[in-house]
Amino acid sequence: MSFPSLLRAVSTRPFVRIIGLLCLLLGLGGCSAIKLGYNALPEVAYWWLDGFVDFDDGQRQPVRDDIARVHAWHRTEELPRYVAVLQQVERLAATGFTPAQACALEPALRERAVVLLRGIEPYATAHALTLQPQQIQRIQRKYEERNREYTKEWVRLDHAGMLEKREKEIVKRADTIYGTVNERQLAVLRDHLRASAFSPAMALKERQRRQQDTLAVLQRVSSHGVGIGDARTAVRGLLDRYLASPEPAYRAYVDTLRLETCRLIAALHEAATPDQRDTAVRRLRGWQRAFGELSSAG
Repeated sequence: MSFPSLLRAVSTRPFVRIIGLLCLLLGLGGCSAIKLGYNALPEVAYWWLDGFVDFDDGQRQPVRDDIARVHAWHRTEELPRYVAVLQQVERLAATGFTPAQACALEPALRERAVVLLRGIEPYATAHALTLQPQQIQRIQRKYEERNREYTKEWVRLDHAGMLEKREKEIVKRADTIYGTVNERQLAVLRDHLRASAFSPAMALKERQRRQQDTLAVLQRVSSHGVGIGDARTAVRGLLDRYLASPEPAYRAYVDTLRLETCRLIAALHEAATPDQRDTAVRRLRGWQRAFGELSSAG
C-alpha cells in the first residue's frame, strides 16, 4: 500500500474513523471480494501513487518492490491482529454495546494505523529523497485538483444536500454489516445527522494544512545534502502530524466527531433486528476467515 493511501486510511471522517483501517476492506463486501481487493492492493497502490508523482525510469521498479515488501509484511504480521479486533467486534455485535464500548475499540485500531505508518516510514523516506522538483510540483497540482473536487462535492453543498449525501454514505457502510438498514435505523441516523458537528469546511482546512505540510517536508527532504537520518526524522514528524493535528481546534473537532460516531454505532446496533444482528455476526466471522486465509497465504 502506498504512502498517501496509508495516510488516507487514518482519516477522521465520521463513521469511518471508529471502523478505522477495517473499512478499507470491509467496504468490499464478501470474503472473495476482500481477498481479491487485498491481493490487488500493490498494483492499485502503485498506479494511484504514480498518478500523483509520475515516477521516472529509475524510480518505478524500486517503488514497486518496496510496496510489495510492505504488503508482504502487512499480510503476515498485521492481518492476524485485524482478526483479533474483528473478534472483539463480533462479541459486541452478538448482543449489544454502549457508546463507551464502541469507543473502546478505537485504541486498537489506532495502534494498527501507527504500526502501519511506522512500517512504511523507511520506504517513504528513501523515495522522498529521490523526488525531483517537477514531481513535487505535480503533487501540488494534484492536491489543488482534489481540493476543487472536494469543495464542489462537499463544501458547496447546501445543508439539505450534505445531509442526504452523508446519509447515503453511512447507509452504504451499514448495509455492508447488516444487509439492509431498517426504518428504525434510518430514523436514528437522520436524527444523528441533523445534530452532527460535521463540517466540510473544517475538513478542507485540515486537508490543506496536511498538504502544505507534506509539500514542505518533501521539498526539504529532496534537497541536496539532506542525510537519511534528518530525512527520516522529517518524515516521521509528518506522519505524526497526520495522526494528530497540531491544530487544537481540529483536534477538538475530531474528538467531538469520535464521540458522535460512538453514539451512532451503538444506537444503530440497538435499533437492529435479531436477523440483522445475526447477519452482522456472520459477516464478521466471514471477514475473520478471509483475513486468516490471506495471512496464511503469505
